[in-house]
Amino acid sequence: MIHGWPLSGRSWESQVAALVDAGYRVITYDRRGFGQSSQPWTGYDYDTFAADLEALLTHLDLREVTLVGFSMGGGEVVRHIATYGSERVAKAVLAAAVPPYLYQSDDNPDGGLDDATIAGFEDGVRGDRLAFLKQFTTDFFSAGGELLVSEDQRAYAQEIAAFAAPKGTLDCIAAFGRTDFRADVAKISIPTLVIHGDADAIVPFEVSGKRSAETIRGSELVVIKGGPHAINVTHAQEFNSALLAFLAVDKA
Repeated sequence: MIHGWPLSGRSWESQVAALVDAGYRVITYDRRGFGQSSQPWTGYDYDTFAADLEALLTHLDLREVTLVGFSMGGGEVVRHIATYGSERVAKAVLAAAVPPYLYQSDDNPDGGLDDATIAGFEDGVRGDRLAFLKQFTTDFFSAGGELLVSEDQRAYAQEIAAFAAPKGTLDCIAAFGRTDFRADVAKISIPTLVIHGDADAIVPFEVSGKRSAETIRGSELVVIKGGPHAINVTHAQEFNSALLAFLAVDKA
């Protein structure tokens, strides 16, 4: 299970028990620069992230894996499969994920992030990172201007993000904001679940989940009504039900 920016593997707390209780082995890990991982100065790009994931799968000799990527973690899922194939990977889940291409460019005019928005994120992290994270985590859990979790839950997410590497937090903005995953998504041929909230203001459904589901042949699409970006927390029961149902298909 691959977390989103700028959190850590702890963001999967609402999923781990449900999956383990259903009989699955669950592995969460912290992306380089986040959580308890090391905080190198470089390497915050998707080729490196995919290589890190491949190193983990190889080291643990994991097979028949379902890769679950939330937000920027979805980029790792599709880049890994496109680069390393699906020998070890049986299924994929793109949850509120950034693919296929968030950046608003000449050949992607319907993208969700323009240069001004990306610069605003970067300036916020450079200027007053903690204040930026307070607002970002508020948006993370909100739909229609309403915070859908307790203030304690929001503050917890902010605390997790606060201890991430400042350099990694900054560099990942360009990584998830400007990386073109369209060719990667087109290579996905394994069973895939795309799950997204229709009120996601951070990674809009129309420019991300909807397009990925249309590109990946045979994919399953679950849209959570009123769901903000952090649907795995705000709508945990719906999210877990969809995930468990997807995992159960063709289960031996």
